[in-house]
Amino acid sequence: MPDEDPTPASASASASASTSRGGVASIPPSRLLSSLHADFIQRASSDDDAIESALTDHLRVSGAYWGLTAMALLGRLDEMDRDGVLAWLARCYDAKKGGYGGNEGHDAHLLYTLSAVQIYALFDRMDLVDADAVAAFAGSLQRDDGSFAGDEWGEIDTRFSYCALCLCKLCGRMDAIDVDAAAAFVDRCKNWDGGYGAEPGGESHAGQIFVCVAALEIAGGDAPGTIDREALGWWLCERQVKAGGLNGRPEKLPDVCYGWWVLSALSILNKLEWIDADALARFILDAQDGEKGGIADRPSDEPDVFHTFFGVAGLSLLGFEGLRRIDPTYALPADVVQRMGLRET
Repeated sequence: MPDEDPTPASASASASASTSRGGVASIPPSRLLSSLHADFIQRASSDDDAIESALTDHLRVSGAYWGLTAMALLGRLDEMDRDGVLAWLARCYDAKKGGYGGNEGHDAHLLYTLSAVQIYALFDRMDLVDADAVAAFAGSLQRDDGSFAGDEWGEIDTRFSYCALCLCKLCGRMDAIDVDAAAAFVDRCKNWDGGYGAEPGGESHAGQIFVCVAALEIAGGDAPGTIDREALGWWLCERQVKAGGLNGRPEKLPDVCYGWWVLSALSILNKLEWIDADALARFILDAQDGEKGGIADRPSDEPDVFHTFFGVAGLSLLGFEGLRRIDPTYALPADVVQRMGLRET
């Protein structure tokens, strides 16, 4: 098992010195077990009796998004049951609320509503989305301080700010929310170290940093909020440990999922070269299950669809050969985002 010392890899090297280490050209594309991962995802999507299925029943829509997007990045989306997925997704919709639950019969929530909209975008079936109702659902959850609750029960988190901004952008209904107030709230979650937390005063965390940086990018340059790009870039590159992987905050073990959360933020900041790409790619590839497929949180652990998606997405951001490119802001294939007119070609 590789060294998992949480000591930052940059402890003895400056960020500027790491700029020569970008790219994954030295790693053969054959090291990515694409066919095994596709088989793993297909099995996971059809095995309702597995213990993992029971444990994740409440967030099945997000699980579908992870699996389908991973398949898209692997170039295998056509192997999935598109019609079956779309029919099931329609049953997860709460017409009274205008949002989607994590599964059939579950309460509508911003997290699962975004995942549902992302799936429709992936399949090029945004015509099946009631954009006005979905955007109104997001708008109904915005609070006076600009923050968003995830659902009617009122939990506030910058994750939900990102969800609202992202799904409204995908639906072309940004006027359904107060964008300036949303951006101002996110800006108040910025910390002295350049990072962001779940709420004002919350601890900086890589996952929260992604949602905040992406939310501010979607809000646009005219919206309130200034990212301290140098301080934040340094904080993010400090997440790489000696084993090559990335952690979510200081003194924690590396986890494959941060191959997405950290890299996506660095990509938006145009600072991907601040980490050792080869070392990170090797860490992700070492976490593959060579027998049944899938990617785990770290080498020698059990794989799951969550880490398989984020591992593949991280490799895509690194430009790994043979993978479809992913957009770091919308977490969808880059060509899908371009097709929707959200990026210039």
